[in-house]
Amino acid sequence: MEPVTFRICARLSYRWNRQTALQHARTREGWPRAAAAMALISLEDLDGLDDEQLDDDITDNPEPMDEDERLLTHWQAVASTHHVSVPPDMTGPIQEMTRNNQQREPIPFTPVSCHEKMGEVLYEERCVPAGHWASVTKGEDLYEQSISMGFMKLMRFICKENSAGRYLGMTVPVMNHIRITPDGNTFEKDVQTSIFLPAEFQLDPPQPSDPDITIVYREPIRVVARTFFGTTTEQTLSAQIAMLWEILGSGADVHTDGYMVAVYENPGVARRRNEIWFLRRNL
Repeated sequence: MEPVTFRICARLSYRWNRQTALQHARTREGWPRAAAAMALISLEDLDGLDDEQLDDDITDNPEPMDEDERLLTHWQAVASTHHVSVPPDMTGPIQEMTRNNQQREPIPFTPVSCHEKMGEVLYEERCVPAGHWASVTKGEDLYEQSISMGFMKLMRFICKENSAGRYLGMTVPVMNHIRITPDGNTFEKDVQTSIFLPAEFQLDPPQPSDPDITIVYREPIRVVARTFFGTTTEQTLSAQIAMLWEILGSGADVHTDGYMVAVYENPGVARRRNEIWFLRRNL
């Protein structure tokens, strides 16, 4: 099949499956079918489809929707591919995050070194500053479910469910801390999802309304970071961890009981940027 013809077929397949998922997603009973429809969409189908095209796909849906419905339905369709349901009360936080999508404050890392081979960056070392973080721990059946459920709680905190009663702002990356079972073969169920509080709130952190969220002060850490793109599942993360160990060697002076996953983009981005972090034992 010619590349152009294949591309057209892929886009038509994407549109049909997405619309099918959106139609099923309108009812609780339809979620299993929505997830099944979305599961047919591959990363290759999504690659190259920009936000405007995604908007067109939703607009093409025969049932008219207002802006609130459109945003919620889009997030529900994306979430269904991660085996997660987005409740209607997330409409407000979704709107707020969408309005402020371009205003993301980067965590102020300090670069230490960059290690390359034949022009390819193998990994970087950097220092993460001390500061206050908002953290929540979830222990769902799947890693993707835990990080999704945790982040929805943090979204509510960011979007006014806090003692300041205002939108706090978003920092990137979002951090997911995973721990390894004593046998060293699998991830523990509990995953801690955290956001670094924006500079404006570091000295006097707003308190969360949700008791599941805690504000913690963490000392600075030094990390070994390797970039990768795409989805973050237990399988992909295990492969990335093994790859970085192979690069560093077994004698590397890093912790072996846990790792961190830095997420820079939302789950709707097909080839989203992530990093796997190993924590150095000393600064």
